[in-house]
Amino acid sequence: MVKFYKFFEYAYLVIALLFAFEAYRIWNEEPNQAYLFLGFVAVAIFMFFFKRRFRKKVEDSQKQ
Repeated sequence: MVKFYKFFEYAYLVIALLFAFEAYRIWNEEPNQAYLFLGFVAVAIFMFFFKRRFRKKVEDSQKQ
């Protein structure tokens, strides 16, 4: 089950990369929407670290 959590950790990084690419692509056309995508990038990166910390806590509790 922990490997399942690890997969979704890295899925958040992939999503962040996709949103960053989209923000870069539309920067000159629609800057307001690009800022929205950059906000999603920040949230996805935050979720990566949050889920990583949560997974490590679960792993530590399973070892004891």
